[in-house]
Amino acid sequence: MATMDKINDLYDKKQKIALGGGEDRINKQHSANKNTARERIQMLMDPNSFVEVDAFVEARSIEFDMQKKKVAGDGVVTGYGTIDGRLVYVSSQDFTVIGGSLGEMHAKKITKVMDMAIKMGAPFISINDSGGARIEEGIDALSGFGDIFYRNTIASGVIPQISVIMGPCAGGAVYSPAITDFVFMVENTSQMFITGPQVIKSVTGEDVTFEQLGGASTHNSVSGVAHFKSSTEQDCFKEIKNLLSFLPDNNLSDSELMNNDDDLNRVVAELNSIVPEDANKPYDMKEIISSIVDNSNFLEVQEDFAKNIIIGFARINGRAIGIIANQPKVNAGVLDVNSSDKASRFVRFCDAFNIPVVTFTDVPGYLPGVEQEHNGIIRHGAKLLYAFAEATVPKINVIVRKAYGGAYIAMNSKHLGADMVFAWPTAEIAVMGPEGAANIIFKKDIAQSDDPITFRTEKIQEYKDKFSNPYVAASRGYVDDVIEPAKTRIHIAAALEMLTSKRETRPSKKHGNIPL
Repeated sequence: MATMDKINDLYDKKQKIALGGGEDRINKQHSANKNTARERIQMLMDPNSFVEVDAFVEARSIEFDMQKKKVAGDGVVTGYGTIDGRLVYVSSQDFTVIGGSLGEMHAKKITKVMDMAIKMGAPFISINDSGGARIEEGIDALSGFGDIFYRNTIASGVIPQISVIMGPCAGGAVYSPAITDFVFMVENTSQMFITGPQVIKSVTGEDVTFEQLGGASTHNSVSGVAHFKSSTEQDCFKEIKNLLSFLPDNNLSDSELMNNDDDLNRVVAELNSIVPEDANKPYDMKEIISSIVDNSNFLEVQEDFAKNIIIGFARINGRAIGIIANQPKVNAGVLDVNSSDKASRFVRFCDAFNIPVVTFTDVPGYLPGVEQEHNGIIRHGAKLLYAFAEATVPKINVIVRKAYGGAYIAMNSKHLGADMVFAWPTAEIAVMGPEGAANIIFKKDIAQSDDPITFRTEKIQEYKDKFSNPYVAASRGYVDDVIEPAKTRIHIAAALEMLTSKRETRPSKKHGNIPL
């Protein structure tokens, strides 16, 4: 065969590979409002930047007539390219080829690019659309899953890992996304579950649809497994690009410093009146966040899960920061099992990737109740203490209003290593709220009083005057400065600038034992 014939043969093979499972299956994919594996990569990557790896790989199994189902590529497209000019590695499962099922060689393709991503220190993005383990390949398929999970774990805290669920993701397949840093889902086309509705029906008798069991809304609002949901695949990829803009390439680099056209010394006058006079009246903490960060650009993470706490990314003076804030609008901003988990994992992500942490505190305490205690609020609440104490990145805390008891300590207090703690004049830093404190301290006096109601009211006010303010804490050095709310942006920006050279180490150890 002449050289040109061989070259033409090469391009014929590549053209066939690009069709995956063929036109009919591609059309079926489109009819389900889903793009193909290659189309998704084109939507995600910079134009013409994607370089495919292992396009000619085929399954080796011949059991159950698998040799008749072989398709070059083995149901997954892998390689590397750029997003906004930054190197990124990607795998994209092809549902048109054997349902995107994972077999031995399919997994080897994914682990190869994962290894490359770790070596090169670049983010890894996994696009999932699969029927699960390829049953015909038996233990080799299970081995493939294990190899992926192992690399997810080794890469954790080394490179950002993002999972994109764009179809079914069931059984063992769900554990790779669960290990990664962020999970994206698309409404009505994404599902994640360990066992499907049919199995659940046969075992427990429960009737549930795919969407109710493991759809985007369920995992974004109920289980907390996912972090973002989008209405379309196109919107999902836009959100991924936005997220990546806040993240560094790896744990040895910093997030890109962006040009900032928002006045660094901007005074936000409305913050001086945003906290209600009535301490029990709610307000929206997101208004405070958006008014302080650059151009009001705040990317909230897990927006629909554990809404009593807010987490997400923003910038101040062009520098990426992670924000954790209590939300007084939801359950008064209390800490509970889910909010503790949500916040502590986010703190640990920021710490792993050199992203400074800024907290806005307004917390009346941990949520009381039998259910919370039995669900392990002690253990879950301890995660937040652990995460803040463990973190060595710059840590800044702004106490906006309530900071009571153990929850005051847990929310990035000086005692857990916060570098700078600011308080607004509206801050109330105490062991507990004035009403509860007065009931305990003056219990006997109230009982013996001729007018218990008036006496109790007077004692509540006495406690407020003495402790429900930031000045006692400031006099002990637990608060570095009491600031005018309108100038919060200025103070945070100055603190971040001062903390850029922060170096802090921890005792040498293999790893700690966070109370999971």
